[in-house]
Amino acid sequence: MSIERPVPVPRTAVPLGITDPVESARAELKAALAAIEVKANIPRRASDAVDRAVHDVREKAQRNPGVAAAAVAGIAALVGVAVWGLVRAYTR
Repeated sequence: MSIERPVPVPRTAVPLGITDPVESARAELKAALAAIEVKANIPRRASDAVDRAVHDVREKAQRNPGVAAAAVAGIAALVGVAVWGLVRAYTR
């Protein structure tokens, strides 16, 4: 005896089996608006991309901490040289 559970439908999809044309149009409009919201929400997409990048970097740093330490030192040196160059150019 199995219980049929409804399959979850993503927000950007139209559920199957809608026979009423008005309900179908409403479902299509709702899905279209959700897709536009997902596509146009650039801050959220950027945040998700940053979160994925941070997760990947942390995984790589845990696998190889020596390379991670060298990368941090190299980036710190580059930032230091850039700041020094900007300050020097500004004071001249």
